[in-house]
Amino acid sequence: MFSSHASAQSNQSMPENWQQIEQQGRNQPVYFHAWGGDAQINNYIQWVARRVKEKYQIDLQHVKLTNTSEAVSRVLAEKSAKNHKNGQVDLIWINGANFASMAEHQLLVKDWVRTIPNFSLTNPSNNPAMTRDFGVPTGGMEAPWGQAALTFYYDQLKVKQPPQSLPQLLNWSKQNPGRFTYPKPPAFLGISFLKYTLIILNESQPEHIKEQLYLPATAESQTLLLPPLWAYLAQLHPYLWRQGKHFESNGLAMRRLMADGELQVSFTFSAAEIPSAISRYDLPDTTRAYRMQDGSLSNVHFIAIPYNSAHRDSAKLVVNFLLSPEAQAKKQQASVWGDSSVLDLSQLNTFEKSLFNSNEKKHPSTIIENIDNTRLLSELHPSWVKVISEQWIARYGVQ
Repeated sequence: MFSSHASAQSNQSMPENWQQIEQQGRNQPVYFHAWGGDAQINNYIQWVARRVKEKYQIDLQHVKLTNTSEAVSRVLAEKSAKNHKNGQVDLIWINGANFASMAEHQLLVKDWVRTIPNFSLTNPSNNPAMTRDFGVPTGGMEAPWGQAALTFYYDQLKVKQPPQSLPQLLNWSKQNPGRFTYPKPPAFLGISFLKYTLIILNESQPEHIKEQLYLPATAESQTLLLPPLWAYLAQLHPYLWRQGKHFESNGLAMRRLMADGELQVSFTFSAAEIPSAISRYDLPDTTRAYRMQDGSLSNVHFIAIPYNSAHRDSAKLVVNFLLSPEAQAKKQQASVWGDSSVLDLSQLNTFEKSLFNSNEKKHPSTIIENIDNTRLLSELHPSWVKVISEQWIARYGVQ
C-alpha cells in the first residue's frame, strides 16, 4: 500500500484542512461521471474504485457517459431547479469547451485544487499546462489527470508507407480512395482532426494571425484562418470512406472499420488503445501506431467537482489518489491505459520514481511516451470548437 500523498512532501506542506477533509470524506459514495467508451479506461477506473475503497471506504461509482455534455446538462438543470447542495455529479472528467461552459455558468467548485496535497507533484509553477485548459486558466477549478496526443495507426500488411503529414494524407487518400475518414463533428475525435488540420494549414501565416487560434474566435479571425481548412476538405472528401457523404460518430466505429478492412489508416487520441485492441483481437497483430511528422495535437485532460456535489470532500480524496505516484504510474502502463502522467518526476523520491520504470513487455504498436520525438501542437481556444462544428455541419452535415 502507498500513502495518500507523496512521501517526498513534508507534513508542513500539507494544506491545513486536509486532515479534516480526510475525516469527513470517508465512508461516502462518489459519482464519477466520465466517458465510458473504452474498456481499458473503464477497467482502470474500476481499479481506482477498489483502491479508494481500501483506503477511505469510498464507494466510487463510474457513471459512463457517451458525451461529457450529458453531465454538464445535468448540473445545469440542477442549478435551474435550485438544487445547490445535493447534486448527482460528484466528479466529472472534462476539458476544453465543456470546462469553459461550466465555468461560465458557475457550475464548478472554485479554487479547490490547491488544497489537494498531490497537486504540488505536477510542479504547476514550472508547468503552466497544469493550470490552463485549451489555453483558458483553470482558476483552481480543475485538477490535471493525464496527457494525450493525436495518434495515427495502420495495418503494415496493407500499407507500406503511411502518410506522415497532412499533404501526404491527401495524396495517399487520392491513391487509396475510401480507406480513410474521420468522425462527424462535434464528436471529440472528429473535431480534433479538424483542429490539427487548421493549425498545420495556417503555419505559414504571420505570427499575429496564427496566435488568434488561441484567442476567442471572432468574425475577423475566422475569415483569416478558416478558408484553408474548407479548401483542404473540399479536396479530401471525395476520396474519403463513402466519398465523404457519410461519417461515423466516434473513434470506436472507425476502429471497427479498420478491423473490417474498410479503412487502412485511422487515428485516436489514446495511443494505448492500439495495443490494447490488438490484445483483445479487435485489431490485427500487424497494426502499428505513429505520430504525424508535421505535428500532433496534444492536450492535458482534467477532472472537476461540480459546485453542488453532494460528496465534495470524498471527491477530493479520490482526486488526491488519482494524482498519487501509485495511480499515475499504474495509468501510464501501456497494458493498463498508457495515458501519460501529469506528475513532474523531479518532485518524487527514489521509490516513487521507480514506480514509473515498468518492465512490461510492449507490443510493437506501442507509442513510447516521453521518448517519442513528437512535435506537440497546443489546443485551440475552446470557442473554435463551436465555430468549426457549426460551419462544418452547414457544409456537410445534411448529406
